[in-house]
Amino acid sequence: MAGTIVNTEMAAAWDGDEGEEWARDWERYDRSVAAYHQVLIDAAAINKTDHVLDVGCGNGQSTRDAGRAAVDGTALGVDLSSRMVQRAADLARAEHLTNVRFEQADAQVHPFDPTAYDVVLSRFGAMFFADPKAAFANIQATIRPGGRLAIVAWRGIADNEWLRCVFNALAVGRDLPTPPPGSPGPFGLADPDRTRATLTAAGFDKVELTPFDYPFWLGTNGDDAFGFFRSTGIVRGMTQDLDDGQKGRALDALRDTMAQHDTGDGVNFGSGVWLISARKPSG
Repeated sequence: MAGTIVNTEMAAAWDGDEGEEWARDWERYDRSVAAYHQVLIDAAAINKTDHVLDVGCGNGQSTRDAGRAAVDGTALGVDLSSRMVQRAADLARAEHLTNVRFEQADAQVHPFDPTAYDVVLSRFGAMFFADPKAAFANIQATIRPGGRLAIVAWRGIADNEWLRCVFNALAVGRDLPTPPPGSPGPFGLADPDRTRATLTAAGFDKVELTPFDYPFWLGTNGDDAFGFFRSTGIVRGMTQDLDDGQKGRALDALRDTMAQHDTGDGVNFGSGVWLISARKPSG
């Protein structure tokens, strides 16, 4: 059961339709960010005896990989979504990973054991905190002295063709504002100066942000990508106020966008992330 939840807006989405959708399509979502997943796992450099916390674990791929690396340690994944936590637990059980477990929890306020973890990682899960400074201070407190933090998070919309093209397709003449950097959402950690300051204020040092750019895969072909993406929360949210005619034009434009990015080897868009790494001071 979930404990205290303060990120109520995010919880309403992730423990509702959004989480249900991600749990259902877990294989597609894991494939879409496969390159960034490997970047994160490599950066975490998990040792066989490490105890690992995965924040915003989703369907648990990064937690399971952490558990495989920490063969004599443990891995805990936490997420706001009860449906994804259940999916993650089912997948870990199917893979016979006995050192991995999952909890529905809000990492911003969850009472983690002090200095319990050697590594905290997050794959696109640390961007959604209502109060990032409080959240990272809470996370820092559960890391042992000298322990490390590794996060993958989206850079801004200028560096993410997939978001930019989807926004343009669904605008149908409207001026659609994008979420400002620092607000809960895909650009929550996009501003490097703000992110560096937030982590430093939370007690981390050796904060580094390294850019990575890889193709973002959305489907095997244009029809497959459109059929999937039209049902996502992004599309639902951006078309909910449109009349039938406007919505039809928006979806036609989205279909065209997917077709235009069909490379013959899948639908791929440009994308870019920050690999954010930091340490808890040894002292």
